[in-house]
Amino acid sequence: MVERAEADRLPSRVMASWQRSEAYGVSLDAVEPAFTGTYDDDSLFFRCGRQVLEELHRTLAAEPVSLMLTDADGLVLNRLSGDHELLRALDAVHLAPGFAYSERQAGTNGLGLALADRMPTVVRAEEHYSLSLCTYTCAAAPVLDPRSGRLEGSVNLTTWAETSSDLLLALAQSAAGNTAALMLAGSQGRTPRPAPRGEVFRVESPRLEPGLGTLSTLSAGWESALAAATEGLARGHVVAAVGEPGSGRTTLLAQALRRLHPRDRILAASAPAPADAEPWLALWTPELGKPNTAAVVRDAGALPTWVAERLRDLVPAGPPGVPFTLTAESYDDVPPPLAALVDTVVEVPPLRDRPDDVVPLADSIARGVRGREVSLTPAAVRALRDHDWPGNVAELRRVIRRAASLTDHVDVRHLPPELLSDAGRHLTRIETFERDEIIRVLTRPGLTVREAADELGMSRATIYRKLQQYGIHLSRS
Repeated sequence: MVERAEADRLPSRVMASWQRSEAYGVSLDAVEPAFTGTYDDDSLFFRCGRQVLEELHRTLAAEPVSLMLTDADGLVLNRLSGDHELLRALDAVHLAPGFAYSERQAGTNGLGLALADRMPTVVRAEEHYSLSLCTYTCAAAPVLDPRSGRLEGSVNLTTWAETSSDLLLALAQSAAGNTAALMLAGSQGRTPRPAPRGEVFRVESPRLEPGLGTLSTLSAGWESALAAATEGLARGHVVAAVGEPGSGRTTLLAQALRRLHPRDRILAASAPAPADAEPWLALWTPELGKPNTAAVVRDAGALPTWVAERLRDLVPAGPPGVPFTLTAESYDDVPPPLAALVDTVVEVPPLRDRPDDVVPLADSIARGVRGREVSLTPAAVRALRDHDWPGNVAELRRVIRRAASLTDHVDVRHLPPELLSDAGRHLTRIETFERDEIIRVLTRPGLTVREAADELGMSRATIYRKLQQYGIHLSRS
């Protein structure tokens, strides 16, 4: 343990960060962050964050404050300040564009801790792990993608240690919020996914949840992943199911658990919002010590580091009386405290790589909606199989639930227009409306192209040109 006179006065989050910094082997004397110099300056996050910081810089140009944007790994993307002395000092400690300042590489610092815990953070003066940073105060706030909830990076404000820092955190949080709002506006106004609230689902035998009603037999790709998860659990391993969101990671783990423990409870808990972490831990983790109980932690990559540490300490060691599993987009996303527990990693293939699963899943979902068999026309089947399903099974479920709520005989006219076109680019609202109208009219049973052209007020030549322009592919039933 580090021995600094002020250690016993540190806030608990900072103390935990110091302990991690020591374990990472960070120098107490001087930081030596890695220089990569490469980043995506065309991403939506970078463009929106830069705009927000440039506007804020105009109001703070005369203040001794440096404004920075970092990516999710702590790489400094840009830096703005009107104080040239401060900039020279920051250059000396490599807090500059192109250098990675994550907690692992630079020890306890504002932006590194904000990214590790996914919480707004102020690190003052000697709260920094490295002595070379103790002349600064840093406030940072994480930025989450408003659509996916994925950590994109942080907004960081750094000033001299002796300068008042009362407003720094509020400014950082405001800038992070404005960046997320601009990202949402830049993505055509789609509604952001609400931050997860740590919901807990309890499953009593003989019900199968999560994944209630999922088919027991699917394609070879699914069956291979399911067999790997089942084998890992049978050996007493901690299993991580990784893959794209919506691909069925939690369902796969639930099915594997049911094969081995058909009458056990399955507790599935989504990662909480950072502010809800304490009640989340208190709500469901006591169940980890109970017999006949299995646990699935969903989206473990979204857990703050300190929560992952607490969770790691609660997972029973030795022969498993309590099967423990987790999901993430990739193994690299799993926080190190939990990654160290994982013995088996199972890749869940996305739905686009399992085209043979699309129609059986669609039939099953539709049957659940109507309470009886629902037919799919050949044209609808082709449209469903040809779609790439970027949202995976979750997207298929939304599409089929809507279609099956309308009819017992699903045709292409019951499917959303985006399944029937591929423009290869983002459409404006006017273009989207035009595309949807063309598809709506052309999918009406018995209507000829001439009649469709008359209704749309277009010539047949224009109809064919628009079909090509919007990548509309229709086939008659």
